[in-house]
Amino acid sequence: MRTERVLAAAGLLLALGLVGATLVAAGVLPPAFLGSPPADDDYDRTAVVVSDENGTELGRVEARIADTRQKRYTGLSNTSSLPEDEGMLFVHDDPQSLTYVMRGMDFGIDIVFVAENGTVTGIEHAPEPPEGEDGNDYRYTGEGKYVLEVNYDWTTRHGVTVGDRVHAEGVGLERSE
Repeated sequence: MRTERVLAAAGLLLALGLVGATLVAAGVLPPAFLGSPPADDDYDRTAVVVSDENGTELGRVEARIADTRQKRYTGLSNTSSLPEDEGMLFVHDDPQSLTYVMRGMDFGIDIVFVAENGTVTGIEHAPEPPEGEDGNDYRYTGEGKYVLEVNYDWTTRHGVTVGDRVHAEGVGLERSE
């Protein structure tokens, strides 16, 4: 009898946890429902290098790696500014159609969509949302397994275009020679 109650309680907790995670992922509940947002030092980091078809380096940033649902949801929304040589690299489990928003953003960014093989598939220039407007209303879509977020117009200043290559150690974007 006691074992049945323990199993029933465990099953209920698991079901509630799954429902909560689903509601957070769908944007119905804030991520705080599952715990506090990740702190800056909770992220691994990697150097991200973008090069052209000839292998010439176009630009480089030190990026925080957002490789969990919570880190991807939080993104740069808890960041007040982004130094020119920094960014965030989002790592998804599989290649897919992706939509990014400017939730809680105080500055503009470039959103670079990257295929599983490291090829840039799309670039969106996302300016800072106007004061008093919800960044969730601004949606940027693309295809890929990875998304690199850098300062607004970084890709323009560095000459990055669709078809260029992104390399980063430790996340599946290692440079192949």
